[in-house]
Amino acid sequence: MSAPLFLVDVLPDGDSFTLTGPEGHHAATVQRLRAGEALILADGRGASAAAEVTAVGRGSVEVILGERAYASPPDPRLVVVQGIAKGDRGELAVQAMTEIGVDEIVPWAAARSVAQWRGDRGVKARDKWVSTAREAAKQARRAWLPTVGGDPDCSTKQVAARLPTFVLHEEATERLTTATLPATGEIVLVVGPEGGITDAELQTFVEAGARAVRLGTEVLRTSTAGVAALSVLSARLDRW
Repeated sequence: MSAPLFLVDVLPDGDSFTLTGPEGHHAATVQRLRAGEALILADGRGASAAAEVTAVGRGSVEVILGERAYASPPDPRLVVVQGIAKGDRGELAVQAMTEIGVDEIVPWAAARSVAQWRGDRGVKARDKWVSTAREAAKQARRAWLPTVGGDPDCSTKQVAARLPTFVLHEEATERLTTATLPATGEIVLVVGPEGGITDAELQTFVEAGARAVRLGTEVLRTSTAGVAALSVLSARLDRW
């Protein structure tokens, strides 16, 4: 089993470090790490260091740092514009997409989104996506944390201005498995909510330069469509 990963704002310069706060509590109380066990410290921006526990306190662990590493940011970046879904389906999508390797998630207030993110509710919902992505990235031992960008309820106009690359659509004839991919920059993939993407939204994205693509003959849920598409892209881009 690989060593658990804990996030810090900045990797320490010295050879020893005391992990405190929520991460220290998780390491000492939840994970119940003991002296001699291994862990990884990471800043979520590519830098990481192997470490070994030397002592455990109440809600903190002391470690000695070993080998350091740096992972370059992925290129092209994988960005998923996720239609806001009702219930916990959005969080399920964020969790799984983070584990697969998404680099940015943009919440999209699609015309057929049942849930509406407005005011404080929108801020809280977006923050929950951020927290979900953070925990999933730790579980997956990711060197780079994905960002949850845009407004809490990014509009179709704002999404189109981001120049989407692909739109998942069940009536598309082009397949993502064979579509031409950009060699650098970012791949922006639009995933609709439960009710799908409207004709007007699709036209807006196509006029902005996006291509409608499909995965297969099956119609996937909004919580799984992005995950499946990212799996295809990860394989095609040799991330996997």
